[in-house]
Amino acid sequence: MASWKRTGPQIRGHHSAISAAIALGRSLRTARLRRRLTQDALANKAGVSRSRIGQLETGQGLTASVGLWFTLAEALEHPFRLEFGRDPMEQPVDAGHLAIQELVLRLARGAGYTGSFELPTRPSDPSRSTDVRLLDRRQRRLVLVECWNTFGNLGAAARSSDRKRAEADAVAVALSRDEVPLQVGVCWVIRDTRSNRELLARYPHIIESRFPGSSSAWVRALALGGPLPEEPGLVWSDLNATRVFARRRSGR
Repeated sequence: MASWKRTGPQIRGHHSAISAAIALGRSLRTARLRRRLTQDALANKAGVSRSRIGQLETGQGLTASVGLWFTLAEALEHPFRLEFGRDPMEQPVDAGHLAIQELVLRLARGAGYTGSFELPTRPSDPSRSTDVRLLDRRQRRLVLVECWNTFGNLGAAARSSDRKRAEADAVAVALSRDEVPLQVGVCWVIRDTRSNRELLARYPHIIESRFPGSSSAWVRALALGGPLPEEPGLVWSDLNATRVFARRRSGR
C-alpha cells in the first residue's frame, strides 16, 4: 500500500493556518470584551454554541469556515477581510519606467560612463532627481537622461527637464575642480508605443524646437560613447527596453 506524504506547501500552509487561527482567536476575544459581550451573548448573535466561541478564542479555529468568521464579524459589527497578500510576481507600478532606466544604465556602462539612478539634482531636496545621470570624467562630460514610459503632462516634463539642466550645469562646474567645466547634455529616452508616437507626431514643431540634437548622434553617444551632441536630443527605446534607436525627423 502506497504511503501518502504531505507536500511542502501543505506543511507550510498548515503551520501558517495554525498561526492565523491563534491570531484570529485573540482578536475575536479582544473585540468581544471591548463590546462587553459574554461568550453566551456572542454565541446567540452568531447562532453557534458558547463552547464553539471558547474554542475559537483559544486558537482552535483551524477548521472553522470562512462563513463563520464573517458571521462573527457581523455579530460584532467589526470589519473583517480575507485576501491574498501582494503577489511577489506582480510588477511594480513603475516597471516600464524602471526597465528603460535599466537599459540606459547597462548601455552607459559599456560606453564608459558611470551611471547613477534617481540621483538628486539638488542635494538639499532629494525629491528633485534625474532618472539617470551619466558621468564620464575621462571625456569630461555629464549627461542627464530622462526616461519616459508615458506622458501625463508634456509641458511640465519639459519644464522639469530645464530645471534639472540648470542644476546640472552647477554640478558640472563643481566637478571640474577649477578646470574647464564638464560638457553637459540632456537626452530623453521614450518607449516606442503607439500613443507616444502619436503624441510626438501631433506636436512636431514643439518636439523639434525642444530636441534639435541629432537623434542618431545621441544613440551613438549613449550606446557607444560617441561624441556628445551639444543640443538636447530624443531617442526611442523599444517596447521591451532592450535597445535604443534614433527617431526620424518625421516623428517616426
